[in-house]
Amino acid sequence: MKVGLKLSRVGMSMEEATITKWRKRPGDAFTKGEALYDIETEKVAMEVAAPCDGIMLEPEVAEGDNAEVGQVVCTIDQA
Repeated sequence: MKVGLKLSRVGMSMEEATITKWRKRPGDAFTKGEALYDIETEKVAMEVAAPCDGIMLEPEVAEGDNAEVGQVVCTIDQA
């Protein structure tokens, strides 16, 4: 099933983050808890873990671009 993963708020004042690196490319399989991408905010840089098993279909935000909290950052095929 296709699912759009949204950028979650990781800090109380976080409104947006920069996608600094995609760790998975279209067609790559991943497991729950595995790092999908890295983000950077004004206060922190961190890896974002997969919420479920699946396959990366399409990044919706390019590396180096900003995403707002709640914005879909990638589409996956949820296992």
